[in-house]
Amino acid sequence: MFEILHTNGLARRGRFHTVHGTVETPVFQNVGTIAAIKGAVSAQDLKELGCQVELSNTYHLHLRPGDKVVKEMGGLHKFMNWDRPILTDSGGFQVFSLAQLRKITEDGVSFNSHIDGRRIFMGPEESMQIQSNLASTIAMAFDECVENPAPYQYVKNSCERTLRWLVRCKDEMARLNSLDDTINKNQLLFGINQGGIIDDLRVWHMKEISKLDLPGYAIGGLAVGESHEEMYHILDVVLPHAPENKPRYLMGVGTPSNIIEGVARGIDFFDCVMPSRNARHGFIFTWNGTMNLINQKFEKDPLPIDPNCQCEACRNYSRAYIRHLFKANEMLGLRLAVIHNLYFYNELMAKIRDAIENDTFDKFREKYSPLLDTRIK
Repeated sequence: MFEILHTNGLARRGRFHTVHGTVETPVFQNVGTIAAIKGAVSAQDLKELGCQVELSNTYHLHLRPGDKVVKEMGGLHKFMNWDRPILTDSGGFQVFSLAQLRKITEDGVSFNSHIDGRRIFMGPEESMQIQSNLASTIAMAFDECVENPAPYQYVKNSCERTLRWLVRCKDEMARLNSLDDTINKNQLLFGINQGGIIDDLRVWHMKEISKLDLPGYAIGGLAVGESHEEMYHILDVVLPHAPENKPRYLMGVGTPSNIIEGVARGIDFFDCVMPSRNARHGFIFTWNGTMNLINQKFEKDPLPIDPNCQCEACRNYSRAYIRHLFKANEMLGLRLAVIHNLYFYNELMAKIRDAIENDTFDKFREKYSPLLDTRIK
């Protein structure tokens, strides 16, 4: 299912085979929370942008339009007209970040919907059932995402409960995949490593979840307020204990530099709302650093956003024009900016894969890890 084609240091060039197609890794998953990329970007656009995996959110789709509606429509692939892999997260992060009133028990979590306030319960079985209805390629295990920092004993108890939940997720997915009316009977389950920023808990938890021999493993609970240095430290500590023959997914990360540094430590999958969210506010990623396209200095700038980019926006429009669209509140400005940023992120991953294959990743990292996070003057 997952083959490592080449390594350059700890960086891995791999290939992940799924029922919905093959994923070339390292890969950045484009985030369409509610089965759409914010910024009026369609599934057809995503293909032109080089997107390999689309990521949608279990919590949000359960609330609206409802996972049973999506199942009646033939599953998420048919619903959004996307025929490549889809990963759905478990809803755990949203339960803990969006729900104002929640109660955690061994069974799961009771919480109030952030949309209409109605009381909802979600546990490992419910999360798997929702994701089975969505029929995604990869389903994420239901876990608790704790705040950083948190008391040691709380994090320990949470890790132990998350491990018990993972066993229940695995059992429930096996049951669901055996049912006659299940749309995707080859749905894959990824486990999630937790433990806050506490070294020994992270290592213990990774060792324990690895024993379940799942198709893939994620590092969760990072990029939630801790420093980049703390995040990199946790990766350095925990990844030596992750299965080498399974893909490794760093959830919710991040900046181009974060991605390069994650690859350098052995990460294969990434996702983040940053490229699309930042684009909708005029914050642009380029091969020479970041830029705020709304700044007045671009008012009469005839250059494309990035002269080194071949996306639709850069091939056809100037900085001055796109800035004008933003200032005039025209949706086309948001769309072009989102297209550019997503194209940039997918091209970044392609260049990373090439660098690993050519044993030049160290040079690539040395040049671009600091450069891509600098602001263009």
